[in-house]
Amino acid sequence: MGEENSTYRIADLQESERPRERLERLGAHTLSDQELIAILIRVGKRGQSAIDLGNHLLNEFGGLSGLQRASFADICAVKGIGAAKAAQIKAAIELGSRLSKKVTDDRAVIHSPADAASLIMYDMGGLDHEEMWIILLDTRNQWVETQHAYAGSVNSSQVRVGELFKNAVKRNAPNIILAHNHPSGDPTPSPDDVALTRSAVQAGKLLDIDVLDHLVIARGKFISMKEKGLGF
Repeated sequence: MGEENSTYRIADLQESERPRERLERLGAHTLSDQELIAILIRVGKRGQSAIDLGNHLLNEFGGLSGLQRASFADICAVKGIGAAKAAQIKAAIELGSRLSKKVTDDRAVIHSPADAASLIMYDMGGLDHEEMWIILLDTRNQWVETQHAYAGSVNSSQVRVGELFKNAVKRNAPNIILAHNHPSGDPTPSPDDVALTRSAVQAGKLLDIDVLDHLVIARGKFISMKEKGLGF
């Protein structure tokens, strides 16, 4: 049987080119859409590798969103797919959809400084150097994202205040919370922390972005500068 009539498998590729091996070495995020689909379907069809078949599926249905909308029967009807491969594809897409909804449903709502601190306390409290993080919130004070803004010494002379609002402007987030850590274990704000907070609050008013608080994190402890009236 000639090569054009053989079944192409991922295993037939050189190891360095196999999607599964690349996923293991470099992470799933490094793979293309067709490579991820190839891992699901594993085997191509005569004259077409699994990666080629994945690319064909994307072209046939207009990308991942089209593949998501396609019915089980439509995917089964593609030559080389069949019921088993179609089921794997639909199951993977459904898992991604459910995860997306769960992340949205589980977004933390910040009611207090303690709520905000709980989002970052574990990770930030373990740092051996100083960092400034920015927590972005929506109009209902739901968590949007946490930005790692500065690493190293965080003080008013080194931090560009405008940079603190860059992602908030980009994401159209109306509220932010500043947070930085004290690796010493003492969360007491320094005069520099107060000066930086005051500058950020004033800049936020010009940008119509509220700086709700500035937290100082230190090994399982935190201080809310808003509660202490420092810089606000």
